[in-house]
Amino acid sequence: MKGPRVAIAHKKPDAEILRKRKAENKTTKERASKKKDSGAPKRPASAFFIFMEDFRKSFKENHPDNKSVSVVGKAGGQKWKSMSDADKAPYVEKAKNRKADYVRAFEAHEEKLVMIFLRNGGGADEKPEDSGKSTSEVHDEAEQESSS
Repeated sequence: MKGPRVAIAHKKPDAEILRKRKAENKTTKERASKKKDSGAPKRPASAFFIFMEDFRKSFKENHPDNKSVSVVGKAGGQKWKSMSDADKAPYVEKAKNRKADYVRAFEAHEEKLVMIFLRNGGGADEKPEDSGKSTSEVHDEAEQESSS
């Protein structure tokens, strides 16, 4: 025989736990809001996506009345899985070549960013080195030197 059901009162989380949760959420939001560099090169396509470029063309020729993207994707995925490593080799080779081109382009892009950074003063917006003087004293000395 079953006994009566008893409702268990749950404690509400205290304020300290809620603050910790909010702090954790802020850090994940900050990571998610990291801005992307619009001038950076795009990542290269994998071997499967290079295969799909060719497969879409041939599938469209064989099935001109098909309008569904999902059908093409499913058919391409099934064909890719059924292919042997020897059949996949040309696509893997193309992917390696594209990856090498991407690495070169990315390195050139990073060099360009470093050059721009150095040309702009290498972080001129950073605080001056700590010399034991307040910032107002540093600015007063700079004004006196420029006026003389």
